[in-house]
Amino acid sequence: MSDTTVIRTEGAPAPAHTFSQGIKKGNMLQVSGQGPMDPVTNKYIAEGDVREQTRRTLENVKAILEAGGASVEDVLMFRVYLTTRDDFAAMNDVYGEFIAENVPSGQLPCRTTVFVDLPHEVMLVEIDALAVTG
Repeated sequence: MSDTTVIRTEGAPAPAHTFSQGIKKGNMLQVSGQGPMDPVTNKYIAEGDVREQTRRTLENVKAILEAGGASVEDVLMFRVYLTTRDDFAAMNDVYGEFIAENVPSGQLPCRTTVFVDLPHEVMLVEIDALAVTG
């Protein structure tokens, strides 16, 4: 009997056919990289606006965490992927606001930020998360 659960929620964009929104194995929950896609329309939003894209991306991650029985407070590590270093300060501001709203304990999760090309031209940011539940 497997203790692996595929996480699926309408609160985040539908996953591509080659991966899950999230996977829970035991008390570990990995959220796949999310981008700035509206979960209702499944369309990318806020072209050129890393602030709006970061907020939408984090809300998508949060929806998957919650569907897997976790919260932002349970995240050990966020990985942030940006297409340009120029967007770091704006992304960091929005990220900081989101963490302040969603981590009332003040025990901040770890984070790594890297600069990369992303799969869709409109994407300025992608974020994934690793959480521990229970």
